[in-house]
Amino acid sequence: MPVAAPPSLATIAARVDARIEDLLQTERERWAAFDPDLAGPFDEIRRMVQSGGKRLRPAFCYWGFVAAGGDGADRRVIDAGSAFEMMHAFALFHDDVMDDSASRRGAPTTHAVYADTHGRSTWAGEARRFGEGVAILVGDLAFVLSDQLLVGVPDDAWRLWNELRMELNVGQFLDILGSVQRERRIEKAERISRYKSGKYTIERPLHMGALLAAPDRQAELLPALSAYGLPLGDAFQMRDDVIGAFGDSSLTGKPVGDDLREGKPTPLLSRAVGLADDRQRQVLDVVGDDVLDGDQVEVIQQVIVETGALDALEARIEELAGQAVAALDRADITDDARRELAALAAFVVARTV
Repeated sequence: MPVAAPPSLATIAARVDARIEDLLQTERERWAAFDPDLAGPFDEIRRMVQSGGKRLRPAFCYWGFVAAGGDGADRRVIDAGSAFEMMHAFALFHDDVMDDSASRRGAPTTHAVYADTHGRSTWAGEARRFGEGVAILVGDLAFVLSDQLLVGVPDDAWRLWNELRMELNVGQFLDILGSVQRERRIEKAERISRYKSGKYTIERPLHMGALLAAPDRQAELLPALSAYGLPLGDAFQMRDDVIGAFGDSSLTGKPVGDDLREGKPTPLLSRAVGLADDRQRQVLDVVGDDVLDGDQVEVIQQVIVETGALDALEARIEELAGQAVAALDRADITDDARRELAALAAFVVARTV
């Protein structure tokens, strides 16, 4: 049975959404007054942000702040959480181009929208290249806006921000390289999983919140929060891998088995290959073929289950979540944060989208 999101998540999300909307409206008005065509990119960022998402990164940033003794009403933590959400939007715009995804959260991706506009308008050049170029630039705008939300943070927080962005980009590079190389080693898959998603989703937002609230305690707090954030971040991405291979498209807004068509080097696939016999390995060898039809995807899913890889990964997710929650008991943080972080752990590993 799915675990309900903590009620505080909706409250944090509402505050973050209001801050982002204020920023987007201000910048849209400014640039559309300069040239009306410039309204479009800001509208696309708004569409991405408003199309869904759980606001997990702002929530972990918020509870890292409260964990360190910060006042939850402090505007700085909402600005920082909004910066994480805008950076996430940047990553999604670029990710959709890299993966050639036609839809996200049940709606056309930005590069698909602009390619279609190009084709219907009979503009010069290639529609695909135009759409991808626009999406990259829109993502870059979101990236700049995320920085704008952090103007004035202390130097240590700024260095952390730059480090986490380096981690995200190297993780994404290893991800696309691993896809084309058909990478199946478990240790490489887990490294990619941690750096492309886990760290910037949970560990680093916690660190940012703690640094903003209690910079003098960073030597003590950051390792304690990592003991929770790293295993939970790994579990978070492993749950994403299960959803990417087996998720319900009516909930995810993406075709069933998209990660299998893209050949993502996931811990799930690595486990399946490692456990497979010769017949099963032949089936798994076609993972990464982007023309896989629904029947082929179903056969691959069956083989993943037959090998025991899915059960093994589910057990690992539970083990990692347990490690994360146990680490909270050893951390010198506020009781409110300890309770909410335990609830978030339960939610992120049990989710279906």
